Amino acid sequence: MQISLFAVSVVVKYEDLLVCNAFQILNTIASVRFDVIGFRQAQTMAFAIDEINRKSNLLPNVTLGYSLYDNCLQVGIGFRAALTLVSGQEEEVTLEENCVGTPPVLGIVGDSSSTRSIAISTVLGLYRVPMVSYFATCSCLSDRQKFPSFFRTIPSDAFQVNAMIQILKHFGWTWAGLLISDDDYGVHAARSFHSNLGPAGAGCLAYTEILPWGDDPAELRRIVDVMRKSTARVVIVFSNKSRMINLMKEVVRQNVTGLQWIASESWTTADVLQTPHLMPYLGGTLGISVRRGEIPGLREFLSQMHPDLHTDGNIMVNQFWEHTFQCRFAPPPAGWVEAGGELCTGQEVIENVETEFLDVSNLRPEYNVYKAVYALAYALDDMLQCEPGRGPFSNNTCAHLQRLELWQLVHYLEKVNFTTTFGDQVSFDENGDTIPLYDIMNWVWLPSGRTNVQRVGEVKRSAFKGEEVTLDEDNIFWNFESKQPPQSVCSESCPPGTRMARKKGEPECCFDCVSCPEGKISNTTDTMECTSCPEDFWSSPQRDHCVPKKTEFLSYHEPLGICLTTTSLLGTCICVVVLGIFIHHHNTPIVRANNSELSFLLLVSLKLCFLCSLLFIGRPRSWTCQLRHAAFGISFVLCVSCILVKTMVVLAVFRASKPGGESSLKWFGAVQQRGTVLVLTSVQAAICTAWLVSASPVPHKNTQYHSDKIVYECVVGSTVGFAVLLGYIGLLAVLSFLLAFLARNLPDSFNEAKLITFSMLIFCAVWVAFVPSYISSPGKYADAVEVFAILASSFGLLVALFGPKCYIILLRPERNTKKAIMGRGTTK
Repeated sequence: MQISLFAVSVVVKYEDLLVCNAFQILNTIASVRFDVIGFRQAQTMAFAIDEINRKSNLLPNVTLGYSLYDNCLQVGIGFRAALTLVSGQEEEVTLEENCVGTPPVLGIVGDSSSTRSIAISTVLGLYRVPMVSYFATCSCLSDRQKFPSFFRTIPSDAFQVNAMIQILKHFGWTWAGLLISDDDYGVHAARSFHSNLGPAGAGCLAYTEILPWGDDPAELRRIVDVMRKSTARVVIVFSNKSRMINLMKEVVRQNVTGLQWIASESWTTADVLQTPHLMPYLGGTLGISVRRGEIPGLREFLSQMHPDLHTDGNIMVNQFWEHTFQCRFAPPPAGWVEAGGELCTGQEVIENVETEFLDVSNLRPEYNVYKAVYALAYALDDMLQCEPGRGPFSNNTCAHLQRLELWQLVHYLEKVNFTTTFGDQVSFDENGDTIPLYDIMNWVWLPSGRTNVQRVGEVKRSAFKGEEVTLDEDNIFWNFESKQPPQSVCSESCPPGTRMARKKGEPECCFDCVSCPEGKISNTTDTMECTSCPEDFWSSPQRDHCVPKKTEFLSYHEPLGICLTTTSLLGTCICVVVLGIFIHHHNTPIVRANNSELSFLLLVSLKLCFLCSLLFIGRPRSWTCQLRHAAFGISFVLCVSCILVKTMVVLAVFRASKPGGESSLKWFGAVQQRGTVLVLTSVQAAICTAWLVSASPVPHKNTQYHSDKIVYECVVGSTVGFAVLLGYIGLLAVLSFLLAFLARNLPDSFNEAKLITFSMLIFCAVWVAFVPSYISSPGKYADAVEVFAILASSFGLLVALFGPKCYIILLRPERNTKKAIMGRGTTK
């Protein structure tokens, strides 16, 4: 027997009139086992109504009555019981001392099953009969279009599913199996899991299996085989305890251990599963349970239960008595399986036997029954307190108990808001659902072999944070050797520096970990996409954070920069030394014969050439980029101009030595030489000025050569300007080379033209090789090539032009005479 459909009726109480409670039993059937828990739930309703009737501040002048109906676990019987209640309603109450007439039905407390509640509420909703369930959790019942008068004091399965999802997230269980019953309770829960699990980021389901109705060995064997072969270590079961019993028989037979079970509220506190032979498999189970409450005075009310030996109006109590004391009444109730044993006297003391009927330490469904009755009572009380002319209905009218339309009570039931003596707030939202609140239970396997189901947390809904899970992890019993939560993932978490790559054809929880490409990072676990580093940053070798990019330029601190700097300074020092030697020996024939003024100017320009190479070393800045090419161009034009003028002077002197050639010397006096050098150099200065004004070189961060490096370089700005600058230098050099080549056979002992020819050959060779090398060299190596070309050509000019002269001045002074210089020419 399971009593899971109740009705609440009402009688108006006037002075000097008898207070009546309507108590009826519609169906009682033979049952193999009396449902003590169901009977206790029915008596909890009776206690709540009795408590309300004794209150002076709640429903004064009104007495509530009730009828009990046994649905026998069948939809048809429960459906007929509901229709019986509705069809027995009368418009007015017959007020007589013996309570003749049927009191109006205010509402129905029940049913305990989602499937039966759906069937019953579908019809009752047409007549707006309030129905408050204490155990039907299907999320489908929140549909106000289909079930406009349905309410419940137990949270919807939608919240229970979300609560389980929060538990999965809390422990990082992203790979779980789901077992459901083939009814509204299981099917709608499965839909919620499939639609909410992924978006919540809690993982995905390895499998979803439907438990068979009866004991189907083949199907159960297949399901358990799926569980055993799956890598999911967490199994969620949305089903009632009877199907769970059948499943566990097969689990024990196949000895499938090492699973973490998560139980729905339907079997979380089922004693029949908490047996020693199941604890190796079910120990450590985490379950969602209905909120536990306390109902003061209920135990005393239950302990006063006593059979009625003289009437047939209390058959359920008699059946309970026979079950509890293992006796029988004579004659036994019709249709009831005789308990056997001795006859019941009715004098037995219920507190002398051990029965769960009086155990009120863990009231869960009973607490929901208690809240459901009070919800109807408070709704009725609010309705009766309506002041005429201020009512919520048309023309501000109020509802009247004698002419009550049940849709009016539904209106007040939607606005119910009260607090129980246990401190829980009771109200309904727009869907008829109560404030979501669940306890989280844990099955502890004690050393003695017994099981203790303890509360280890709660889950509730917050207006701001959604579902909030509070867990006391230190008190959770884990049925594993490690005594720690298991790992249940399809793929291990991807560490920072990698991203998840979905496996084709498999659930989203199954993935490979792929390293982030260069320039991208992931700094959290299980990242779907790698993020790009900022412009001036690059990924670390581990790809888990960004680091500043390496900067590259021709630095003074690197070996190449040090060598070039040293060479540049060495060349500058040599120029200074040579200049000092020439100044000290400026009166010697070899210095005077080689145009000492132009030689001095040439040495100064060579020193500038050596020094300008230093502008190409170091981090490029605006002023160095603008100055380096201008200084380079002007210095080399000054140098080549001096060489060109020296070559022209040599040719003029040779022509003057021939008859009639004296006039050519007047065009190459000191003033003309200085003027020619100045004009030629001014042309280059004008080219540099135009270049800097039109498209000035600027520093640039170049990342095209290396993605992980920033190459600092000077962009020339105008390629044409740079080409004209080099071209002008080349033009003067080629002209000097041609003139010197023509004068290479002059009959002097010390042939200056040969030295100029050789020096300009070196100069031109260096700069012809420079152009392709410069174009093909990336980054700092382009600057190094240019510096090398500057130094090589400068050293070529310095050694070729001044090396032989310094050799004679310092090592062969006997040849530093006019006779020696001119003598070789005379001999030839």
